[in-house]
Amino acid sequence: MLMKKLFDAFGALYNGDNIVKITELRYVPRWLVILIDILIVLFSIFLSNIFFNTLNVKSNFVEYRTEKRLLLILVNVSFMYVFKTYAGIIRHSTFFDFFKIILSSGSTLISLLVINYATELILGKSLYLYPNLFLYFLISVSMMFFFRMVTKQFFSLLIDIKGASSKIRVAVVGVGDVSVSLARAIMHNPNYPYRLAGFLTNRSDSRKAILLGHKIYNKKHFFANEKLIKQFDAVLLIKEIMSKQEIEEWMTLALDKGLKVLKSPTLSKMRESDLVGGISHLQIEDLLNRKPIRIENEEVKSRHFDKIVLVTGGAGSIGSEIVRQVSQFKPSLIVVIDQAESPLYELELELLEKFPEQNFKFVLADISNNNRLEQIFATYQFSMVYHAAAYKHVPIIEENPHEAIFVNILGTKNVALLSKKYNVNRFVMVSTDKAVNPTNVMGASKRAAELFVQSLQNTPGNTTKFITTRFGNVLGSNGSVIPHFRKQIEKGGPVTITHPDIIRYFMTIPEACELVLQAGTMGNGGEIYVFDMGEPVKILDLAKRMIKLSGYTPDIDIKITFIGLRPGEKLYEELLSSNTTTIPTHHEKIMISKDPLMEFEEVDFLSRQIIVAAVKKDRLQVVQILKTIVPEFISNNSEFEVLDKKSEIKLNGLQNM
Repeated sequence: MLMKKLFDAFGALYNGDNIVKITELRYVPRWLVILIDILIVLFSIFLSNIFFNTLNVKSNFVEYRTEKRLLLILVNVSFMYVFKTYAGIIRHSTFFDFFKIILSSGSTLISLLVINYATELILGKSLYLYPNLFLYFLISVSMMFFFRMVTKQFFSLLIDIKGASSKIRVAVVGVGDVSVSLARAIMHNPNYPYRLAGFLTNRSDSRKAILLGHKIYNKKHFFANEKLIKQFDAVLLIKEIMSKQEIEEWMTLALDKGLKVLKSPTLSKMRESDLVGGISHLQIEDLLNRKPIRIENEEVKSRHFDKIVLVTGGAGSIGSEIVRQVSQFKPSLIVVIDQAESPLYELELELLEKFPEQNFKFVLADISNNNRLEQIFATYQFSMVYHAAAYKHVPIIEENPHEAIFVNILGTKNVALLSKKYNVNRFVMVSTDKAVNPTNVMGASKRAAELFVQSLQNTPGNTTKFITTRFGNVLGSNGSVIPHFRKQIEKGGPVTITHPDIIRYFMTIPEACELVLQAGTMGNGGEIYVFDMGEPVKILDLAKRMIKLSGYTPDIDIKITFIGLRPGEKLYEELLSSNTTTIPTHHEKIMISKDPLMEFEEVDFLSRQIIVAAVKKDRLQVVQILKTIVPEFISNNSEFEVLDKKSEIKLNGLQNM
């Protein structure tokens, strides 16, 4: 089979179609390697003898010249077999293969020196000339190493030529150890669709330097040279060793010149053999992500280790991530409740595979069904309850306000009261920045839920610590803007934005859930914890970046259209209401919001009223009572603005009396 390939390859060479056929030889066979090494041994003997003959140096035992050479070959080949110098695949040779050649040839030299010494003692003169042995050693080692390096480069060159037209020509950013390791991994992985074409750096002292056979380009010189840019297809960033500002700068320069932007993990994150496979396109999440948050794992672990934990809404974006993170702390049981059948089943399959040692209980249930919930609470003695179940989509809830009451208010009320009744240690509610000065039913219903949870803290007989966490949008959550934009871009546009000036805060799902777990260990109960969301992001800028990262030009390849604010939607979200103050905590990313409180009797009475209105599906009455519970709720771009006008007229009438 191999001989046929060799004949085919050389036949193709004769006929001119050499590149494709020769590269079909995956490696040089072992027997051929050892044959070439033996030829190198013979040639090294010949060269060393020629050298000494030229100097008119006479060797010992000339009459046994043939026997001496056979002995040398036998000793050298024996050590080749011992150290298996022929076993490695030559086109993947490393220093270790060179080291084996040194060991083999060095052992040969030492053995011959011992033989020489023995013949001197027995026969009075050495079998070989000592300088001849050392010269032979140097020549043979150099030629074996040279043979391997030439073969390695030959295969690499042919493979590069074969796939040059289809491979992505990348410029690796940086010339440090990590960048060089990544570049070397690209060169050694010919089956991947990338080809190293050069290096980019901020430094200006490396313009004449060559690294791994490729040029190093200064950033300013590179991006100013249109002819040079055409020799590349993409810029490859190593995200973990670069700051957000550096990533944004390189991304902007590359996209403006029509280059793709790729990212890669570092060698510490992945084995070198898998490194090239980890290369992917830079995503908008990489630019919005912030520095890792410091989590006090010991405190969080002690709250969960060997405890029974309940997560409502456990199949959702936030709930499922809470379950994943809690699973790392080895609780005795995690009960996951959700009313969405398919997502709950998919989560079950994922978690059982990822955490085979962890005990889970997956329960299909609606939190508005108090009898069903009480059966669950009575069965398990929960230590921690994470309440993440909620309806959250603003426009849909604006159309169906009674549904928000059933889940966001009644559901929260059921879970919170049962937590108190069954002496749960800590109840942690996941809320939203839309609950602050709400302009829509969804946000107002979450604020009403916050008020109910807070009011339970100081009720008679309560031993549960009721904690609320409040944060903004999370990247990649179900129905969020980034997956929505990505789908629109994949379809060719247009990308739809409600308003050119709309801004939002963003946080990654894991980051948000880490802070939820951290906040759940803090305080005495009754607090609302708000998270540092960083700087707000303009949605129009977000859309433009996503379009560019996808390789398109905004408003040329992909149109951006403005469709107007949706019912209840704000231009910007707030984490704190205007009449609150914040108190810092020992964690720099978490603050306590001092919002106005309501007594339990008052909020309980109003919640009963609004639930009755929701059962009757009386939309106006539902929203009217909601505005009573949450006085700062002023509808925006909604049919319920009429209720605000009536209240204003009534208030003005009272003031004029």
